[in-house]
Amino acid sequence: MGLQEVLLVVAFGFAVACGLNDGAAVLAAGLRVRGITPWVAVVALGAAVVVAPLVLGTAVATTLASDLVSFDGEGGRRALLVAVATATGVTALLTKRGLPTSLTLALIGALTGAGLGAGFDVSVGTVGFVLLMGVLAPLVGLAGGWMLTVAVAGAPSSSPLRRRVPRWHLAGFGLQCLAYGANDGQKMLAVVAVAVGSTASSGGAVEVPVPSLLLLGALFMVGTVLGLGSVGATLAGGVAPIQPAAAVITEVSSATVVLGSSAIGAPVSMTQAISGAMVGTEVQGGHGRIRWQQVARLAVAWVLTLPAALAVAAGVAAVWA
Repeated sequence: MGLQEVLLVVAFGFAVACGLNDGAAVLAAGLRVRGITPWVAVVALGAAVVVAPLVLGTAVATTLASDLVSFDGEGGRRALLVAVATATGVTALLTKRGLPTSLTLALIGALTGAGLGAGFDVSVGTVGFVLLMGVLAPLVGLAGGWMLTVAVAGAPSSSPLRRRVPRWHLAGFGLQCLAYGANDGQKMLAVVAVAVGSTASSGGAVEVPVPSLLLLGALFMVGTVLGLGSVGATLAGGVAPIQPAAAVITEVSSATVVLGSSAIGAPVSMTQAISGAMVGTEVQGGHGRIRWQQVARLAVAWVLTLPAALAVAAGVAAVWA
């Protein structure tokens, strides 16, 4: 088996890892609301991984595959292999310790590190832009969650809140799935694009064949099912004892942040946006509702993820790639 074939196998395995980490996190809050069964939720999210790039484009995949680092030739494929393995390993290690960190942050750090270690051109401006958006995502999600919670509490309605929540959940969850497929989920597309040599050039966008998209979506769903019992439970119950109405607000707030980032081609972590929005929705009920120790542990995990992935990938790529 040649290097390209090995990289393709790793790329599709990466889709399972994304399901384990990201898929479970996206579904964590919403599964606490009646109206959508777990299996329907998993299928809907997997479908969004396939449909969103076709409908909304692949700007985020293009940023990761072409704009961040120029991976060319066999050396580029080796460097990418190092980056994917490093990002997956760092994320798995932290998740095993009960810290569902950002696989997107890990991949960005690993791609940058592998590029530097292997001597490829790394766009400092793009790295800075991506890091800035990564910092802003949870903060904007927090602010959005807080403001939407205040707005909902003050909005007059003749229908009880408990009756409105399931209807809102359908819209909020659908928006969240679309946001994931348009942004965070496109790291899978970027890895496949580099593996097959279909990265963008001259301002073009990354293109991934529909059969590959379908396979990515299926593998992603497998990982999501496997991860629901660990990552999902930690995120949904660890930050705050979230209630159904707050879960829906979290969905809408985080999806808005991620969709906005997609429009400018900025890869951001859905996990970070969800965590920030979750804090924003619950803090309205009092600071005591937030498990600040868990929030601090998540923040530490995010801070450590990117530099750790960068350092490991740079070291390995300098020797092998």
